[in-house]
Amino acid sequence: MDFISSHEGLRAIYRTPDSTDIAVRKELERLDGHCRSFIARSPFVLIGSSDGEGNADVTPKGDRPGFALVLDDRTIAIPDRPGNNRLDTLENVVVNPAVGLLFVVPGMNETLRVSGEARVTVDADLRERTAVEGKPAISVLVVEVKSAYMHCAKAFMRSKLWKTESWPDRAALPTLGRILRDQLAVDGTAEQTDRGLDKAYRETLW
Repeated sequence: MDFISSHEGLRAIYRTPDSTDIAVRKELERLDGHCRSFIARSPFVLIGSSDGEGNADVTPKGDRPGFALVLDDRTIAIPDRPGNNRLDTLENVVVNPAVGLLFVVPGMNETLRVSGEARVTVDADLRERTAVEGKPAISVLVVEVKSAYMHCAKAFMRSKLWKTESWPDRAALPTLGRILRDQLAVDGTAEQTDRGLDKAYRETLW
């Protein structure tokens, strides 16, 4: 199998957009009113990061719409809640601050892409401002925006992501308890693992 390993090789296949193309012109250096509105309505963001050696990670963050705060037109604050304590994203950004964000609004095929540099803070005011049910965020990821633009709908249209009739039958797929049981040979049954997970979800969501 041959792999493309150069910019020139890629551009031999894909047309180079010129400066008049909307795909180029739509990229903003800061958040405008439309970006702010989109983030305020988004309950879900994917965060792409990598460590100092180039190992990449993408982490989902989800909460009530507006959980990611726009502090100003160049700054976004994303709270961190109780999780598995792997800290993949947080450990990455302390050595390599470059991040890519993809904000999603349910039912909307377009997404908002943001790139910038992130830092981790335990600032008391920010943690309180992002509290849920009286529980402050454990830490907050503060992203300095370098670029932002709306991404077109083609991926969501092709995948029919929001079309419930295209969704697989959930009963035909294994539960996480079954998957962990098979992958890790954990003690107990898959049902016991699922009950433990359900309990953790109820008690430690925030």
